[in-house]
Amino acid sequence: MRWWFIAGVIGTLLILLGLTMIFPLLVSFYYHDHAWDGFIRSMGISLAAGLILVVLSKKSKGDDYINQKEGMTTVALAWTAIGLFGALPFYFEPEFTNFTDAFFESVSGFTTTGSSVMTNIEAANPSLLFWRSFIQWLGGMGIIVLSIAILPFLGVGGIQLYKAEVPSPVPDKLTPRLSDSAKILWVVYAVLTLFQIIFLLGGGMSLFEAACHAFTTMPTGGFSTKNASIAHYNSAFFDYTIIFFMLLAGINFTLHYQMLKGKTLIFWEDTECRFFLLFTLAMTLLVTWDTYGNFYHTFHEAFRFACFQVVSILTTTGFATADYEKFPGLSQMILFFCMFIGASAGSTGGGMKCSRILVCCKYVYRELFKIIHPRSINQVKINAMVIPNDVLRSIMAFIILYMAVFIISSMLLGSMGLDMMTAFGAVAACIGNIGPGFGTVGPTENFAHLPETAKWLLSFCMLLGRLELYTLIILVVPEFWKK
Repeated sequence: MRWWFIAGVIGTLLILLGLTMIFPLLVSFYYHDHAWDGFIRSMGISLAAGLILVVLSKKSKGDDYINQKEGMTTVALAWTAIGLFGALPFYFEPEFTNFTDAFFESVSGFTTTGSSVMTNIEAANPSLLFWRSFIQWLGGMGIIVLSIAILPFLGVGGIQLYKAEVPSPVPDKLTPRLSDSAKILWVVYAVLTLFQIIFLLGGGMSLFEAACHAFTTMPTGGFSTKNASIAHYNSAFFDYTIIFFMLLAGINFTLHYQMLKGKTLIFWEDTECRFFLLFTLAMTLLVTWDTYGNFYHTFHEAFRFACFQVVSILTTTGFATADYEKFPGLSQMILFFCMFIGASAGSTGGGMKCSRILVCCKYVYRELFKIIHPRSINQVKINAMVIPNDVLRSIMAFIILYMAVFIISSMLLGSMGLDMMTAFGAVAACIGNIGPGFGTVGPTENFAHLPETAKWLLSFCMLLGRLELYTLIILVVPEFWKK
C-alpha cells in the first residue's frame, strides 16, 4: 500500500475543496452576511492541509497506477477527509456549537443524504445555506468522479477509484477513456441542473433559492433553504417541476446521454429504468388511493402529495411537501418500504438500487421455477443480457449485508435510548441517503436532539450508503491488509 501516494490524492482533493469555497465566499460578500471570515479560515486550512499532503506525497515511488486495494482505501479516506474539512464552514458558524454537529451536516451534504441538525434554517446566513446546497451538488456525481474528469494524473488507473465510488452494481464507461466518461456525466449533470434553475425561476423563485434547490435536487440531496422544505411554497408548479427532475436524477445518467445521442425510447427499453418508473407509478397510485377521502378531499390533491412523497423517498432525495407520518398506516408502510428500494444504478440516488431488487426478484423466481421444473435451464437476464453467477452472488451478499447493517445500527441506536420507530427510521434514512425518517426524525423534525454518539454512528451509515457498503466495510476485514 503506497500511503504517500494515497495522501497525495487526498491532498489534491482537499485543494480542490478549498478552491470551491470561493463560491460561498462570494455569496457572503454579496449578501453582507458576515460569514466570510469562517469561509476564509476554512479555505486556508483546507488548502494548507492539501498542499502539505501533496508535497509529502513526492516521497511516493512508482507509477500512478492505482490497484483495487489502494482505490478502495483512497476513496474511503478521501470521503472521510472531505467530510471533516467540509465541516469547517459549519463549525465556524455560531449556530453549530460542536464539531459533531458540523461533521454530521457536512457528511449529510456530501453523501447527498439531507438529514440535518439545523433547527432554524431560514435564520442561517445565505452563504452557509449556499455551501450546504453546493456540497450536495458536488457529492451527487462524486468527488472522485469530478477529480477524474479534471485531473489528468488520476486518469491512469482511475477505474479503481471509479468502481469504488460510483453507486452501481456494474459501473459503466461511456467511452474507452475514463476521464472522458466522467466529463460527459458531469456535463449532463450540469445541464440538467441549469434547466431546473430556469424552470424554478419561471415559477417565481429567486435566483438564490432556485440555484440552491436545483443543487440539491439533481444529486437527490434534499437540503432546502426553508424550514418546511418544499411545503413552504405550497405550489403545484414547484411540486411537479421538482418531481420531474427528481425522476430524472433517479435514472441512470448513461441513459440521459444515450437519449441525447438520439435513442428516444431508451428509458422504456432499459429494463431497470422501466421497472423504476412502473414501480414509482404503482406506489404513487397506492398512496393516492389510501389517502384520498380520509386524508385529502380531492383526487388531484391526493395524487399530487402522494406522488411527491413517493418520488422524493424512492429517489432518496428527501424533500417533503407533507407530514407523511400523519398518513394512514398503509401509506406509511409503503413509504418506509420505498426507503430500502432506492433509485436506478448509475443515478445520484441511494438505497439498494432498483437493478439489485429486480435481479433479486428474478433470481427468486428462477429458484421457484427450478423446483417445479428441476431439469430446466432458466437464466437471470437484464436487458437481454445474462447476469453472471459472480454478479448474482455479489448482489445477494450486498442485500444481506445491507439489512445486517440496518438491523445492527438500529439496535445500537436503541441502546442509546431511542425508541424503535426513531431508530429504524433514522438508520433507514441515513444508510439509504434519504434524509428525513420516521419517529422523532420525521419530515417535520430534525436530528439535532440525538446523542452525539448517535450522530457519529449515523454519519458512518451515510458514508456506508453513499459508498455502497463494501468500500468501507472491507477495510475492517483482516485479509484486506495482508499482502
